[in-house]
Amino acid sequence: MDAVPTTISNALARARQRIDATDADLLLAHVLQRPRSWLFAHAGDTLEADAAARFDALLERRAAGEPVAYLTGSRGFWTLELDVNAATLIPRPETELLVELALARLPMDEPARVADLGTGSGAIALAIARERPKAAVIATDASKAALAVAVGNARRNGIDNVWFRRGDWCEALGNERFDLIVSNPPYIAEGDPHLGEGDLRFEPASALASGADGLDAIRRIVRAAPRHLAASGWLLLEHGWEQGDAVRVLLVDAGFVEVETARDLEQRDRVTLGCIL
Repeated sequence: MDAVPTTISNALARARQRIDATDADLLLAHVLQRPRSWLFAHAGDTLEADAAARFDALLERRAAGEPVAYLTGSRGFWTLELDVNAATLIPRPETELLVELALARLPMDEPARVADLGTGSGAIALAIARERPKAAVIATDASKAALAVAVGNARRNGIDNVWFRRGDWCEALGNERFDLIVSNPPYIAEGDPHLGEGDLRFEPASALASGADGLDAIRRIVRAAPRHLAASGWLLLEHGWEQGDAVRVLLVDAGFVEVETARDLEQRDRVTLGCIL
């Protein structure tokens, strides 16, 4: 007897028994190169054998913990669709707070100079550049592979007011000064058990962990940033939810004023910022 063809609905039902339902939808939509909404309108359609095999392969990898963003090669951030791979941190929704705070300190229709340190996929730099087309944004990263992804994302999204440089934190900025410096550096403590769990197992360790207390990269940035900020320039740093107090002390000790910490939607400390007079 011939096998009964698998429908999209049946394939998803089986997949949802093993992984998150949204993840299953996104993976099948990726395989079929269709929007997720298409799956529901075509639930009774037959899933061809080659598509079913590719879906099963991705399902196995997701069940083993590999992030959906790496499996599909893409992740949405702000108003952008970004390519991502294992060389870059996966952009997260809470980082959009960093973008919002930066935009609030940049004029809408005037030139400004912005630096994004440790740009990874380019998410922060590109979001700011998209919203402030008169700004000149410099995006730095120590990773050649990450910069290649970021450059590709600038092209993919048609953003031409971002320039990319290779270097560790402020080292790529030369003697230049900026109106605003922004960074989402690594801030997890080395040895933290969370590094061995979930998606973090697959993301680049250099973009996640920084020293015994997670603050080594932030210390380096805070020490160097004043030399690269114009008068009344701002430094904005994303950090862990328990690090707000420590980061505020670092900024105050480095001569920053108007230092404050903003909370994310879960009311957790997320971004600390300060101004250099």
